[in-house]
Amino acid sequence: MALLATASAALTADGYLKVKAGPSRAGVFVDGKYAGPAGNLGMARKYAVAAGEHEIKLVEPRCQEVVKKVTIGAGKTVTMREVLPKLPPPKGPFWLLRTPVAEKYAAVYVNGKYMGHADEFNAGGQGLLLPEGEYTVRIEPQSGQPIEKKVTLKAGSPVSVN
Repeated sequence: MALLATASAALTADGYLKVKAGPSRAGVFVDGKYAGPAGNLGMARKYAVAAGEHEIKLVEPRCQEVVKKVTIGAGKTVTMREVLPKLPPPKGPFWLLRTPVAEKYAAVYVNGKYMGHADEFNAGGQGLLLPEGEYTVRIEPQSGQPIEKKVTLKAGSPVSVN
């Protein structure tokens, strides 16, 4: 099976990018386009990427962004290992925003800044904690149309964007 995948990648001039990031929930952007999270449940994810040089950006809202150039060879896997430097913790109080959408790896942006993927903010005990205020929330699935909604977060009223 691995030989077939390697042969297929060589024929299509694709290679693979595997990102082992700390934290593993960091978003992976290839040439400015969101690919998905670096990991899921502690396991690094692997992305098909066209052979050649690419700019890889790792984004996690509680950390400084990391940007690196990598060269991907046809049929080859490049593994990128990065620990994102932490930012100081934000000040509360916070209110809850949920993103119950079907595509679990849809990118979630708040006021234009990447915050994570939808699956992180959609279950009973999950949600994105934000200070009280007004926000523009944009959810970009990898297939289908983006969802954009203006929301107001205030005491005692969780908000869902779906």
